Amino acid sequence: MAETPPPNIVIIFTDDQGYQDIGCFGSPDIETPHLDQMAKEGIRFTNFYVSQPVCSASRASLLTGCYADRLGIHGAFMPYVGKGLNPNEETIAEILKPQGYATGIFGKWHLGSEEKFLPTRQGFDEYFGIPYSNDMWPHHPQQGPVFNFKDLPLFENETIVDTLDEQSMTTTWYTEHAVSFIKKNKDQPFFLYVPHSQPHVPLFVSEKFKGKSKRGLYGDVISEIDWSVGEILKTLKEQGLDENTLVIFASDNGPWLNYGTHSGEALPLREGKGTALEGGVRVPCIMRWPGTIPVGKEIKNPAMTIDLLPTIAKISGAKLPNQKIDGIEILDLLKTGRQEKPHHEAYYFYYKTNELHAILSGDGRWKLYLPHGYRSFKDIVGNDDGTPVDYKWNTPMDLELYDLQNDISETQDVLADYPQIVDQLLEQAEKARAELGDKLTKRIGAGVRKIGAL
Repeated sequence: MAETPPPNIVIIFTDDQGYQDIGCFGSPDIETPHLDQMAKEGIRFTNFYVSQPVCSASRASLLTGCYADRLGIHGAFMPYVGKGLNPNEETIAEILKPQGYATGIFGKWHLGSEEKFLPTRQGFDEYFGIPYSNDMWPHHPQQGPVFNFKDLPLFENETIVDTLDEQSMTTTWYTEHAVSFIKKNKDQPFFLYVPHSQPHVPLFVSEKFKGKSKRGLYGDVISEIDWSVGEILKTLKEQGLDENTLVIFASDNGPWLNYGTHSGEALPLREGKGTALEGGVRVPCIMRWPGTIPVGKEIKNPAMTIDLLPTIAKISGAKLPNQKIDGIEILDLLKTGRQEKPHHEAYYFYYKTNELHAILSGDGRWKLYLPHGYRSFKDIVGNDDGTPVDYKWNTPMDLELYDLQNDISETQDVLADYPQIVDQLLEQAEKARAELGDKLTKRIGAGVRKIGAL
């Protein structure tokens, strides 16, 4: 009897998609039949988190299993600033290569735009896509007064093959490349990473989906991403790879709310992208692996993108990176759909330049916010034309505690009622500060690794 080859891994990562922007996560007006079916055939995580509510930091954590602050990465890299993910860090692609995996990325990178930082220098055999966010181009609504962006390049491996003056075909192109990659590598294990550049503004959709959604252009964009997921799943089935492939779908952070109708929704969560509040860091997540993980299961146990690398290492037989990581594998949780004991003592949410903003208890119930200022969209009405309105900058957050199990929308501060919980989480905060630092308390963690630089 032939030995089963190592499982294929597919990660589909959208950009600024809100928690509610999928049918099975409660969207009232966006239809996502393929994602809904994926959830019926797999697991829907309702408490899945990213480490930071912003592009580059979130992607660094996904690919390395580390808090971005351990890597020295904060915020979103601007184009060609001479910084990126340190080439000495090991990505999911790099730990899988010695196991015989083919590796490909089709979509947005945003971990350094100079040659030495490109995906092909971080374990990927193939790359097709853009090197940073799709709004970093001359057509930005604040080009001139605020920004001076150059042309948006389209890469194939390490060569710029085009500059994009409009982006209506990007989701289709990424999907076509993903499907081709699966077919080409059907006889060997592969890691396919599809980080879509949508629904990050500016929104673009191909003609085949334009005007199809009740939710307007934003809904059209999500519908096309849903189609893309369907094409990938269909191809896996056609190539006989369905039962030996783990497919993971998630978003890199919450919705960019100041873009009005061109933004997603995080309801019933509070706020969105750029905040450590639930709407910024809790994202929709679906995983599917027929015959290995449960069918139609909802998992309420918390997990984070940092847990994906060690989990993938476990199921593939790959070695973990030589340097310390923060993630913990969750294979048993995937296989059983339940877990009695939390696998993390706590989860940490940083933002800006090494500022610890929040701590989540390991069971996902208690969320403690440390004093800081955040950008709020509460009571602000956005525009309908894809141009941004301003936030309420530096909205004050005191030391506040929320019971997410009973108050998912974070409406009632219960700090005074649970002093013991507060003390426990503050103790966890001290551990994070010792390792990762915290600019707000003027402490720098001695173990923080350095950002890559030219």
